[in-house]
Amino acid sequence: MTTPEPVTNSMTSAADLRKHALEQQLRELERNESTKAGDAVKHAEFLEAFLHEQIGDDERALMKRLVMKAAMDGKYEALIFSFPSDLCTDSGRAINNNLPGWQDTLQGKAKELLEIFQQVAKPQGYGLKAMIINFPGGIPGDVGFFLTWEAPIA
Repeated sequence: MTTPEPVTNSMTSAADLRKHALEQQLRELERNESTKAGDAVKHAEFLEAFLHEQIGDDERALMKRLVMKAAMDGKYEALIFSFPSDLCTDSGRAINNNLPGWQDTLQGKAKELLEIFQQVAKPQGYGLKAMIINFPGGIPGDVGFFLTWEAPIA
């Protein structure tokens, strides 16, 4: 008969597991902070471009593709542009409530797009609808501009 070998402590200590868990949590916090910092930079760049740059050729081409796709799908409107309602001077209140003069709350590229619409698209029979398209936490989120081409109701 053989004698059983003595049991050795092969289990990791609770203190080592706690240390590992805390290290993992610290790495996760660092990743989150890095992501937040990157998001803040992207947001600042977006704001700068939205408020101070003009609508570019790439944006115009994308809007045209969206309109053509919607028409090919048998639709009479297309979401051609969206932006945070915070970029309206009233945070989207006038658009959300469909108040007269909502156009006066627009800034940057949104204002430019409205001007382009009035000069180019409206004379060709297009319409433009602006509405809040999401409500995160019950608060107006993004504004959507919809280009429409449905025949007027007689």
